[in-house]
Amino acid sequence: MNDGQLLRYSRHLLLDEIGIEGQARLLAAHAIIIGAGGLGSPVALYLATAGVGRLTVIDHDTVDLTNLQRQIAHNLSRVGQPKAESVRASIAAINPDVQLRAIVERADAALLDELLPQAQVVLDCSDNFATRHAVNAACVKHGVPLVSGAAIGFDGQVSVYDSRPSATGAGPCYACLFPPGDNFEEVACATMGVFAPLVGIIGTVQAAEALKLLAGVGTPLTGRLLMLDARSMLWDEMQLVRQPHCPVCGLGAAGLR
Repeated sequence: MNDGQLLRYSRHLLLDEIGIEGQARLLAAHAIIIGAGGLGSPVALYLATAGVGRLTVIDHDTVDLTNLQRQIAHNLSRVGQPKAESVRASIAAINPDVQLRAIVERADAALLDELLPQAQVVLDCSDNFATRHAVNAACVKHGVPLVSGAAIGFDGQVSVYDSRPSATGAGPCYACLFPPGDNFEEVACATMGVFAPLVGIIGTVQAAEALKLLAGVGTPLTGRLLMLDARSMLWDEMQLVRQPHCPVCGLGAAGLR
């Protein structure tokens, strides 16, 4: 690290759990962020300010006036611009040392197969089940931990899905909790609404979990689903287990070896 980085990240360096070695791991890391909206905004901003050296932000959508109630990476002057490009501009103004690749596309299987072998963590900040399942399948296939968040109305949830073998065994994947064949009701902010700070709370937790994974500190949320009711500001926790017959990470699933 140069003198400017030592000063910029000094508050991290003072933490025994991170220090110079942990910060060096962050600077060398590559994180992929799926979605540059309500969740992706705080995720991208915090990963960039914390010093994650490479970020790839994927979002096919453009900034709309209705987004500005909660999507803090964007501003009025960028209405109509691609969200991924807007995030890149915001991050460049805060930490120009971060290498950020903005991809204005949908996160499909082919794109994920191209990108994931280069990454150490993926953060799913999307807003639909099709994308979430595609991202989860790619993370299982390539052995990359997935930090997943969701928020609608006053309700949010966040977890880490990591099916890589570990000392405590492989954790469940997203499909263990939400099987891809099940018919879950798709809801959207445009029809249901969303409490503005909720996406900030969930997105910030996602960023924290990703930083912990990259720096090798703390205990990740693997195998635990945190659920927030922002009306009462109460958190509930659900223990998750790997499903042996999961079509994505189960023993007979294609691509799992």
